[in-house]
This record gives sequence, structure tokens and C-alpha cells, in this order.
Amino acid sequence: MIKKDVVIIGTGFSGMGAAMKLRESGREDFVILEKAHDVGGTWRDNTYPGCECDIPSHMYSFSYELNPEWSKSFSGQEEIWAYMRKVADEQGIRPYIDFGVEVTGAEWDEDRSVWTVRTRSGDDYEARVVVAGVGGLHIPNVPEIAGADTFEGPRFHSAQWDHTVDLKGKKVVVIGTGASAIQFIPIIAQETEHLTVFQRTPAWVLPKKDRPTPEWRKKLFATVPGATRAYRNALYWSLEARAIAFNGHLNVLPFAEKIVTRYIDKTIPDPELRAKLTPDYRLGCKRVLQSNTYYKTYLRDDVELSTDGVQEIVADGVIDGNGVKHEADIIIYGTGFHVIDAFDYLDVKGKNGVDLATQFREQGVETYMGMTIHGFPNLYFMLGPNTALGHNSVVFMIEQQTKFIVRMLDEMDRRGAVSAEPTQAAQDDFNEEIQRLVEKGIWTQGGCTSWYLDSQGKNRTIWPKFTFQYWWETRKVNAPDFVWEKTA
Repeated sequence: MIKKDVVIIGTGFSGMGAAMKLRESGREDFVILEKAHDVGGTWRDNTYPGCECDIPSHMYSFSYELNPEWSKSFSGQEEIWAYMRKVADEQGIRPYIDFGVEVTGAEWDEDRSVWTVRTRSGDDYEARVVVAGVGGLHIPNVPEIAGADTFEGPRFHSAQWDHTVDLKGKKVVVIGTGASAIQFIPIIAQETEHLTVFQRTPAWVLPKKDRPTPEWRKKLFATVPGATRAYRNALYWSLEARAIAFNGHLNVLPFAEKIVTRYIDKTIPDPELRAKLTPDYRLGCKRVLQSNTYYKTYLRDDVELSTDGVQEIVADGVIDGNGVKHEADIIIYGTGFHVIDAFDYLDVKGKNGVDLATQFREQGVETYMGMTIHGFPNLYFMLGPNTALGHNSVVFMIEQQTKFIVRMLDEMDRRGAVSAEPTQAAQDDFNEEIQRLVEKGIWTQGGCTSWYLDSQGKNRTIWPKFTFQYWWETRKVNAPDFVWEKTA
């Protein structure tokens, strides 16, 4: 049994951010458990062609680890991953990481007020506090399609890209048109003999204002004190303004929707294809995507868009909903991730042996501030329910959460508490307000279904306010919202 005061799970932005704040506060008795053999999380694992961020680079980074060297407006996977590895080195995080350790579950010991964290290898960790930085985009969603196992060629999910498979001169079928798919489809279309894309619902794909960073600007950032931060601050407020449209002021959206529909009209001359690619729901109801090449890809003679659904997979292709076979040498799933139902894959037991996944299924996915849960003391989720964003950088949210967790630890120390958990009343109040606000937002009013919603149609994903409001609400610990246990 390895004993630590704090166990952090994962080395993405969340896990690394938590480690940095713990060290900054003088807390060194912690360990980070990482199933892989390097840091990076999503940006280590997703290596599909064209993988890049859809938030400007200067915002998609730590505010206390600014990078004046970003090569372009929206950086790619390799550059973001390199940044994360550099931060891990410069912040001295690596010595605290146990690599190759996959967490399988955790159980709260009420008698001793500690968590036992179990791992795949059988080596257990014991900790007063657990911080889960596993993120919401780490469990690929591979749909169950009849006959999939009979397919004789390679098939893989975009998040598990098989780089040993050569796409050149092959017939390729892509199932799904989510955020990853719209990035890799234009690239692989240049290699394949024929590409068939199965689309269930068209996405709103905005033109991407991406351009290389001029050398003069890099020099300015590197030499003028405060220039990088000023630029980042300007980006923050420009992105923050987008929340106005999503958070209940739906009359602002038609302007943005016109930009996209005009873009589609200008790019796609064929009215039938244009209709297939034009959404019939409001912009923002699903995740808004960005690309300058996606729509143009369908102008190619060797690219086909199918909206007839997938009936089954056979040995040499995919049968659509009309019974037509589309030949395929390779199948690629661009079907996203388990997000809301990612908690179904957890094996976490709190007070009285209550299983977290079961509680979430039966009572709804509810937390306090998207981080901590009544009945599960000293457990914190990073980017938990209703803290994801549709308009700004989640790294901002992560930073507020790491600061809040440290404040909670400080408050526990001040009170001599061995554990803390939100009261049921405080948790209920938080969720009632969140659900009241998301009901007014585009995610509920926009006329679509999306991975933002759970099986009951409730939005358990998005933060429905400005991000500076999250900063304000987590800037201090509201002690009456918590139960503080002082004896083990």
C-alpha cells in the first residue's frame, strides 16, 4: 500500500494543473497516477491527421505558463503536446508521476477517512484526497453496428488512430462527422481512392480564422513584458462575449448562422448536397466546429456523403439504410466519446458503499460546482458535470478548480477536519440553478439532441454562464455549504 495525502489521476491539463497548484501551496505529499508513459492526456492520445485545437492557442494554455512561441492561431496536437511536456519539465512535475499505472476504482473508508485507490497492477494507493483529472474525452464511443466483427479490413476510432494502416489508394468509409472527423476527413481525402462519409446530423462548421504567427509578433511577445498576457486577455474577452448568444440571448445567433449558410451556399453549388450539409437546428445546439476545408472536400469526385444511415457492416463494406452497399477496405469511426455516460465506467464507492455510477444513473449526474459530490468526501472531479464550455477555454475552468481544491484543503487544515463534502441542500441548490439556466440556453432551445444531454434530455455538460462567474463563485470556500468531519 502506497500512502500519500493526495492522489491525482491523469496528466492532462487537469492533472498537471492540480499538481502545479499543490506545489505552489507548499503541498508535496501527492502522487499523479498516469496509465500511459508520458504526460499529455487527450493531446498525447489523439494523433489523427489534422488534430488541432478549436480555441486560440494563447487561451488554450496555462495563464501562469504563457507561451510566446505558438506557431499559429490554433495550434495542432504535436505543438500542444510539446507545450505540455515542457510545462511538466519546467514545473518539476515528473518526479511526482507514477507512469504506467491504470486506476480501476476507488473506495472510501469511513472509519479512517481515507480513499483506497485500486490499480490494474494490483498495487493500491491510500490517500486522504483524490483528484480525478481524467477528463471527458478519453473513452472512445464506438457504436454497436450489426456485422462489425465480420469486416475483413482494418477499422479503428479516430482517438486510436492506427498509423500502420496505409490509406493511399484505398476505399475508406468514415462513420460520423463530429469534431475530430471534420479535421481528418479533408486530409485523408487527398490520399484515398474513394471516401464515403456517413453523416447522421450535419454540423455547424464556421470558417476558421487560423493563420501563422508573424515573426514580429513572436519577437514582441518574447521581449516586451506583459505583451503576451495582454494579448491573452484580449482573446479571453472576445471569446467570453460569445456566451451572450448561447446563454439565453438567442436573437443574437442569426447573424452567425447567416455567415455559415452563406459560406455553404458559396462553396457548394449542388443544391442537394448543400441541403445535406445545412443544419436544421440552431447554431450552438451542438458543438460548433471550425474548418476552412471541410465543405470543400465534398466537391471532390472521389468523396461521397451519405445521409441514409448505417444498417450493417459486411466483410467488404457498409450497408446503408436503403440497403445499398458502400465498398470499403478500411472503416474509421469519427463518432466522438462517451461524455455524460463516461461515469458509467467508474468504479467509485463513497459513504455507506454507495456506487457513484449507480447513483448518477438513478438520480442524475449532479455535483457541487461540477467538482465534488455529497456522500463522496474529499473527492474532486476536474471538468466534471456542467463545467464544460461551448465558447471559451476549458483551461480557464481548470485553473479555477485547482485553486478551489487548494482552498478546500487549506480550510480543512484550518478547521482540523479529516474530510469535507457538500451538503445535499447546497448541491441541490447548485443544480437547480444550473438546470434553470440551461433550459433557457441554445442547448435546450436549439432543436437538436446532442452529447451535451443525458438520457432524460437534461444538459449535464455545459456551464451556462460566463466563465468569470465561475471564477467568482469558486473564489472562496462557502463553509456552510459543506459538512466538515473533524474526527476519523
